[in-house]
This record gives sequence, structure tokens and C-alpha cells, in this order.
Amino acid sequence: MNRRYALAAAMAASLLLTTPAIAADASTKARVIFQVSDADPAKWNLALNNIRNVQGDLGAANTEIELVAYGPGIGMLKADATIANRVIDAMAAGVKVVACENTMTNQKMKRDEMIDKIGYVKAGVVELMQKQREGWAYIRP
Repeated sequence: MNRRYALAAAMAASLLLTTPAIAADASTKARVIFQVSDADPAKWNLALNNIRNVQGDLGAANTEIELVAYGPGIGMLKADATIANRVIDAMAAGVKVVACENTMTNQKMKRDEMIDKIGYVKAGVVELMQKQREGWAYIRP
């Protein structure tokens, strides 16, 4: 057996053993968490498009999706943000959207300024860490 081939096979086997499975059957949901920490509407649209594509490819009923916003990106969760309607549509499609309370405190933002029915976490980065520890896939567009 070729030494390169053996190394490639070992690496592929390692990835299979350490990578969470994507919805192997109807009883297992694919779980993915998206991070958006940029104030750029194009980044938000990319993330929301990615989310829609995941739901389209795997089926919304087969996915559990969360979007975490913190840092400069949290302003896009304000009720008057340019992409607010897209965020509302994503939530209506079953996506959990959460804002970092640490960022809100630092930016002196109040919950009544935010899109109705979003969720809140104490620290967005800690939320990402916890979800990854639980086996969620992590995406940062």
C-alpha cells in the first residue's frame, strides 16, 4: 500500500470518528449554530441564505438551527434593522435567534429595541462553546 494513500485513509477515518453526523435518519436532527458578529448586512444575508439552504437540503423538521449575534453584529437584531424581516422569517421557519446580553449591556441596548421574540444568552461566545461541546456544527459565514 502506498504510504500517501495509507496516511490519507487514516486521516479520513479520523475525521469520520470525530465529526458529528448530519441527520442520518429522521430520529436524529442535524444541529448547527451560526455566528454573526459583523454589522455588515451582506454577511447577515449570507448567514440567512446558508440557514435557508441547510433547511432546504436537510428539511426544516430534520434540523435544529441557532444563530448567535454579538459584538458589532448585534445591531442587526434591532427591530428597525435593514434585515429585520429576514430574521423574523428565519424565526418563523424554526430558527432560534439569540442576542448576547454582554454586548447589549456594553452598547447600552435594551430588549424593547430588539426584534420581538428573539432569545437572549449571557455571553454569545460561551453559547458557541457550549453548543460545540454538545456536538453542534459551527458555521461563521
